Amino acid sequence: MKAIRLAIAQINTIVGDLAGNTEKILFCLNEAMQKDVDLIAFPELTITGYPPEDLLLKPHFINENIRCLNALTKATKGIIAIVGFVNRDRAGIYNSAAILSDKKVLCVYDKMHLPNYGVFDEKRYFRPGKKGRVFKARGFSFAVNICEDVWISKGTALKGADFLINLSASPYCLGKIEERQDVLGRKARTFKIPIVYCNLVGGQDELVFDGRSAVFDKSGAVSREAKAFEEDLLIVDFPIGPKKKIKKLSRAEEVYSALTLGVSDYVRKNNFKKAAVGLSGGIDSALVASLAVDALGKANVLAVSMPSRYSSKGAQDDAQKIAKNLGIRFTKVPIDGIFEVYISALSAHFAGMEPDITEENVQARIRGNILMAFSNKFSCLVLNTGNKSETSVGYCTLYGDMAGGFAVIKDVPKNLVYELARFVNSKKGTQIIPQSVLDRAPSAELSPGQKDQDSLPPYDLLDEIIDLYIGKNKGFGDIVKKVGHKDTVKKVLRMIDVNEYKRRQAPPGIKITPRSFGKDRRMPITNKFQEVGYARDNK
Repeated sequence: MKAIRLAIAQINTIVGDLAGNTEKILFCLNEAMQKDVDLIAFPELTITGYPPEDLLLKPHFINENIRCLNALTKATKGIIAIVGFVNRDRAGIYNSAAILSDKKVLCVYDKMHLPNYGVFDEKRYFRPGKKGRVFKARGFSFAVNICEDVWISKGTALKGADFLINLSASPYCLGKIEERQDVLGRKARTFKIPIVYCNLVGGQDELVFDGRSAVFDKSGAVSREAKAFEEDLLIVDFPIGPKKKIKKLSRAEEVYSALTLGVSDYVRKNNFKKAAVGLSGGIDSALVASLAVDALGKANVLAVSMPSRYSSKGAQDDAQKIAKNLGIRFTKVPIDGIFEVYISALSAHFAGMEPDITEENVQARIRGNILMAFSNKFSCLVLNTGNKSETSVGYCTLYGDMAGGFAVIKDVPKNLVYELARFVNSKKGTQIIPQSVLDRAPSAELSPGQKDQDSLPPYDLLDEIIDLYIGKNKGFGDIVKKVGHKDTVKKVLRMIDVNEYKRRQAPPGIKITPRSFGKDRRMPITNKFQEVGYARDNK
């Protein structure tokens, strides 16, 4: 193979922004040409953004995507560009890569293996391609495939290729980066050629794409890698020189980066500029406020404290400290007066009945209404602060603490929340989140002396049960064998099963674990096949 210069354009596209995505591709093309690049690769479905979902059912959307490809083709004088787009013929549409050069479409490759599991629904829209091929141009040869193709391909269509280019839109979750590098490294060794991997970066609804585009040499080692969770134009000269040192992120840094990018892109791409957070002085809201500041800037974050008669002085003081430490606007709206009006209005209807969870939930719903009022008045997006542990078992209130536009830590278990909070302090080099918040027993503070552990098992045990049941699809018997605590497991599984109706009404949130609620796990609400029998308590 002759010496060539290759560019990997790891860009952050917006689904449906065909003109904006095309403009970004053109910008990268021009920059690459100025740097004497021979070939530039873009991520999967670059023009449309990924995943376009039911936009693909609109014929005029497909037409416009092809019009954009034609415009790009005219800009490829003196360079080869590989661009993801939606191809079509009489049989249907395809997830495709166009190989463009010298103002012509040299060839189109149609994705052969369409994922249809987890968050992927590609068989709903696309037809599979039939074959791969090796392309020759400018004294070198290369093969192209798309995302899932490289995971499944046996390499039979790569004969004569100097390297393989894989266009991808591979979303982030814990463990995915290591799994991806292991698979691609093994494939490079099997194929005996380098693999050029171009991944998407950015947030799209509940998904975050981490980037981490890379070049794997034929021994399977990562020799070059693009930035994590950022746009990057990685330029690589072939033959590849000595391996460069690759920075490895800690688990907390990786997750925190994914959450920050997810918040930033969700807010920005949906035309908001500001966010509001209900700041209770607890660890969940402290973490969400910290993420909001890093994602949006402190001038664009509003903290709202809504104390009641049950709010401890320590929690109220900590809420104010957190806001001060973050440098964000802080306002306080006490809810006792509003709560008394509610109770007075309901007293005749509840006569002779003892206070119970009804009165607790009224407080949560008052807070939800106040936050949404701030959202309307100041055009800011309410960031929900519920974590995965609470959401799993329904330890949350519909139209109350579940209110909001985006559930930032919806897929973050409680123990990981603590880990991320400690990371915030370590990253900033100061106690942004006070130690008292880390030490205080978690509480919704909706009744006197209330603690989470009055209703829930210890979070270590709860998170393990949730991971086994939701993450790994284990049944009751297998979970008891693993963790013991038969009665606790029975209680937790009942809580998870009965609260599907709540989760279905929750705001979207960022996928962090391998199996999140939503597209990853789609359980029917009306469902008699629960792990353990129960009497439905619809509160």
